Amino acid sequence: MSDNYKPGLEGVIAGDTAVACVDQGVLLYRGYPIEQLAEKATFEECAYLLLNDDLPNATELATFKKELDSFRALPKQVVDALRLIPNNVPMMDVLRSMVSMTGHFDPVSDPADNKRRAIWLTAQIAGIIAARYRLLNGQEPIAAIPGLSHAAQILYQAQGTEPDALSAKLLDLTLMLYAEHEFNASTFTARVICSTMSDLVSAIVGAIGALKGPLHGGANEAAMDMLKQFKSGEEAKAWIKDALANKKKVMGFGHRVYKNGDHRAQILEVELRKLAASKNQQVWMDIYDAIKEPMVNEKHIFPNVDYPCGLTYYLLGLPLDLYTPLFVAARITGWSAHFIEQAANNRIYRPLSKYVGPALRSVTPISVRA
Repeated sequence: MSDNYKPGLEGVIAGDTAVACVDQGVLLYRGYPIEQLAEKATFEECAYLLLNDDLPNATELATFKKELDSFRALPKQVVDALRLIPNNVPMMDVLRSMVSMTGHFDPVSDPADNKRRAIWLTAQIAGIIAARYRLLNGQEPIAAIPGLSHAAQILYQAQGTEPDALSAKLLDLTLMLYAEHEFNASTFTARVICSTMSDLVSAIVGAIGALKGPLHGGANEAAMDMLKQFKSGEEAKAWIKDALANKKKVMGFGHRVYKNGDHRAQILEVELRKLAASKNQQVWMDIYDAIKEPMVNEKHIFPNVDYPCGLTYYLLGLPLDLYTPLFVAARITGWSAHFIEQAANNRIYRPLSKYVGPALRSVTPISVRA
């Protein structure tokens, strides 16, 4: 048994999947490279792809988007429950509770129709995030506008105005890049819950709990929190020099899967620079580059997707507490795809453990215990 022991299951193949893989450093969604999807597709097309076997044609996409729109309205009871949550509760805790709550109002009558249930949850999660954002800002939740893209819908329902094309495109891109990433901790959590023959809502709630942890989700928030402490590229240069000399943690860099750079970060960074230029915020790119360049050139540690994503969300006017929930808004599609796949060819997960406690010993009566 000791020869097979892998702490954290690192390097262990825990199951088959046709949903996604990282092949020689390239992320594929059902065989399609993420670079091509980012260039030629939308989040809705990626969501359809993950939940089905291939990309949709125009008719299939229109039907999918119409179904998403039909599920956007939150149950009144969910909105009422949102009002009762204290303002200081982190958004990931709110989302965990409210996804469980909305599960009581599941409109999909067929218990086995998890593809349709996944579409419903995708719409509901976006609505919960937007409604919570507005309530925190003293504003009432607003109804969706049918026909907007999923990304534009999130921005509209949160901020109250239809976003410009570049902002909608940037959020759409981040949703695509975050939608799926094979057997990560939260996806594995969803599959383990599914393997017990539990339901999709329970699996998604469990996955949200796993993503909440700072070693999995939250890195985009942490990366932006790091960048926010600087007012100029020069300040950032001084800090990173000290950080590297004293071996401080630099958020948003390194990835267990991508040893030579996360190409999702490269894709997003190109568009981030356009966003910063459009908003006359070059100072943020100066700070961004001041941290990135010595990390890459001196330490050979590359940015992961969370590094540009944090700044992207910041320039879109979104508060830090929304960043990991937006990760959920994307990854719900990947989680659901894995749940459906697990359920179709199920075997309960039951790994072994390596016992390191006391050896066999006898129980003495309480009257003679020291």
